[in-house]
Amino acid sequence: MSFCSIRGYKAGAGLPKVVIMKDAQPSRSGTTRPARIATARGPGGAIRAQFSGFAARLPGLALAVGVALVATALGRLVPVVGAPVSAIVLGVLVALAVRPGERMRPGIAFAGRGVLQAAVVVLGAQLSLGRVLRVGAASLPVMIVTLAVCLAAAYGIGRRLGVVGDLRTLIGVGTGICGASAIAAVTPVIGAAEAEVAYAVSTIFVFNVAAVLAFPALGHLLGMGQHAFGLFAGTAVNDMSSVVAAATTYGGPAADYAVVVKLARTLLIIPVCLGLAALVRRRARTADGHAGAAGSGRGLTSRVRVGRLVPWFLLGFLILAAANTAGLVPSDSHGPLSVLAVFLITVALSAIGLSTEPSRLRRTGPAPLLLGGCLWLVVSATSLAVQFLATRYL
Repeated sequence: MSFCSIRGYKAGAGLPKVVIMKDAQPSRSGTTRPARIATARGPGGAIRAQFSGFAARLPGLALAVGVALVATALGRLVPVVGAPVSAIVLGVLVALAVRPGERMRPGIAFAGRGVLQAAVVVLGAQLSLGRVLRVGAASLPVMIVTLAVCLAAAYGIGRRLGVVGDLRTLIGVGTGICGASAIAAVTPVIGAAEAEVAYAVSTIFVFNVAAVLAFPALGHLLGMGQHAFGLFAGTAVNDMSSVVAAATTYGGPAADYAVVVKLARTLLIIPVCLGLAALVRRRARTADGHAGAAGSGRGLTSRVRVGRLVPWFLLGFLILAAANTAGLVPSDSHGPLSVLAVFLITVALSAIGLSTEPSRLRRTGPAPLLLGGCLWLVVSATSLAVQFLATRYL
């Protein structure tokens, strides 16, 4: 039966307010769910609510886009630095100079998450699965072994250095796969904090610059051919701009092969994100199970659903890559889509910089930077070692 409650009634006051409430219904667990208040919302209430939410995001989103535009201009002036790293730095500087208020927070939060996920989807348009598969069997062992060694080293060395789990994961994935793009894909999966993302991107950038300056000289010292150096640059350098810069310095054929290897490495985002998503869900179920056991004497169990395991933006990434492979994405749109993907990442990293607290970065200390340096050396040595073993014994 329905019932009513009288709110705010006092003797001598005006007519009381009567609120009609729906019946309380038992839940599946046998407990009674609290009754819900029926709201008298007009037919346009949902639309007005959505518009209000969008309007609340506009100021912060506009600020992030403005910072991203300036960062894009700086990235064109200094290609080695690039727009994404410039965006992080500019965002932090703006946050230091003029701390964004509460009015800006919804839009900045949306740019740091929603725009970041959209950027990962657009990245799929750069992939041709057929071309990636034609890279050849010789490059696959180098990519897979390099990634496995990098992740293992990130876990072991990171624990020794006292680097926290999410930051350790971001630096490991960014070094082992493809820099800022991989960090962008992993961040929403593990729910990393803005300060950790900022530190990870900055760390990756430092060693990208070191690779651009040092790797061509190292390749000549080792007498590497164009194909061999392209494979080395494609597996040991992180962001695409740095891969192109290092390989182009070595030679045109090296640059062409390095770009394909780098695109193939991008596909490794998929299994890594799936593994991390499964790990996050497993930890959440374990925590829920302990809480249930403490409260009722029995743990909570749930089946893993593929729809919840695979993030929506990763599915979008795969769908767009498959569409590009099938020729459904016009070839003349590849360039603009690539520019769009980089700009979306730049907007997202601008927002992360704007929401970063520099005091948290200072408290983190130099350990993550040291971890990034160790992983850079490990990945470089592993790539060279696997190439040497493959050419000698395979």
